[in-house]
Amino acid sequence: MIAQVRPFFDKTTGTYTYVVYDGVSRRAAIIDPVLDYDHRSGRTHTTSCDAVIAFVGQESLTVDWILETHAHADHLSGAVLLKGKMAGKIGIGANISTVQATFKRIFNLESALAVDGSQFDRLFADGEEFQVGELAARTYAVPGHTPACVAYHIDDSLFVGDTLFMPDCGSARCDFPGGDARTLYRSIRRLLSQPEETRLFVCHDYPPAGRDAQCETTVGAQRAANIHVHDGISEEAFVTMRSTRDKTLDMPLLIIPAIQVNIRAGAWPAAEENGTVYLKIPIDAW
Repeated sequence: MIAQVRPFFDKTTGTYTYVVYDGVSRRAAIIDPVLDYDHRSGRTHTTSCDAVIAFVGQESLTVDWILETHAHADHLSGAVLLKGKMAGKIGIGANISTVQATFKRIFNLESALAVDGSQFDRLFADGEEFQVGELAARTYAVPGHTPACVAYHIDDSLFVGDTLFMPDCGSARCDFPGGDARTLYRSIRRLLSQPEETRLFVCHDYPPAGRDAQCETTVGAQRAANIHVHDGISEEAFVTMRSTRDKTLDMPLLIIPAIQVNIRAGAWPAAEENGTVYLKIPIDAW
């Protein structure tokens, strides 16, 4: 049994969404879906989700899972929208509660907002096993970028979220609340302990000049050539590099709206008395 993987690339945010499915049973999982959002107007549209929905229909797939690798800071999640169209359970790592508590405090969100992960249908523990049709799947906790990051190992394919990028782009930043470079290094080495032929799919690609966006590599290619964490790079060298580099990075363009939506599994805050939904912008808070 070999997992079938169909990537969808959102050029605006550099995000890859995946439909992973069993070609026999036609059961599927959607990983890291994107809700399109214009930060200048505050308007949303569904182009990215519509492409996924169309593919699912064309291939006569049944969606069992809508999986998030973490509460993204660079795009808004389309999980709730897709669940409304195609059902499927929304899953994320069990440590999302830590992220919710942190950002509830930073944004001073409504007191009724639960910080127990109950907005999601399934909170995956480290090592937890599940199925996508006949495909065996396992969740790995890979904190460091955020406390709640997970990777999904489905059949021969490893979906790593932001933990790793393509070999010529390196690794995720660690300067968000709860991030830690030393923890990220250990998470990456755990992933790279998988067989070298394991297919590895990234959540983002920010290609250097002269290269088109790519989403697939292998564990072996990462161990040989990842510019931040190839074999031979020590933990101390990685921590020094990552800490220095993170000080030079701007915040993601959509981090303020994205976090407030994504800790709710892609749902919006309740509309106010005029029927409009609002998000907050904390000033000089973090």
